[in-house]
Amino acid sequence: MKTKAVDKAKLIAELASERKGEDIVLMDMRHISMVCDWFVLVSASSSRRVNSISKAIQKELSREKVNPLHVEGKQNPYWTLLDYEDVVVHVFYKEIREFYGLERLWSDAPKKQFNDKCLTKTSQKK
Repeated sequence: MKTKAVDKAKLIAELASERKGEDIVLMDMRHISMVCDWFVLVSASSSRRVNSISKAIQKELSREKVNPLHVEGKQNPYWTLLDYEDVVVHVFYKEIREFYGLERLWSDAPKKQFNDKCLTKTSQKK
């Protein structure tokens, strides 16, 4: 599967939503960071859900022959990071996401909120 990064980010958002991920935000990092093109941030209401969302994303993308370069937090029930090279996924337990505040840290990045299988722009880069 050769996919544009934005399409991969949208697919990841859909998969997270199907697993009851909450407050899903796509952050356009293309002009902000050389690490990746997109961040996908997902909140989960329990540590069990963090794990479920992360595993569902990995399972579905692996069916498309897309595997993460690196996975952080396999043993951490509160935050999992999936590095798909051009898309980095952060699945957080709600309180942990608030504590780290990646949206604040990368406040220059344009953001899109994912709701009911669609994206809504939440901010613009200035």
